[in-house]
Amino acid sequence: MKEKFLKIGIKFDKILAAMAIMVTVANINSACLFITNQPKMPEKAKELRKF
Repeated sequence: MKEKFLKIGIKFDKILAAMAIMVTVANINSACLFITNQPKMPEKAKELRKF
């Protein structure tokens, strides 16, 4: 039973990591509508820009 939960947890972790990367890529190519509320972009995230 414990092994089954571990396998499900590992699969869930991989899916969650992939979704986090997809959300980061989608957000890195957009800007906030309110310029004063735009947070600073991390240097590593700038590598994901498409332009």
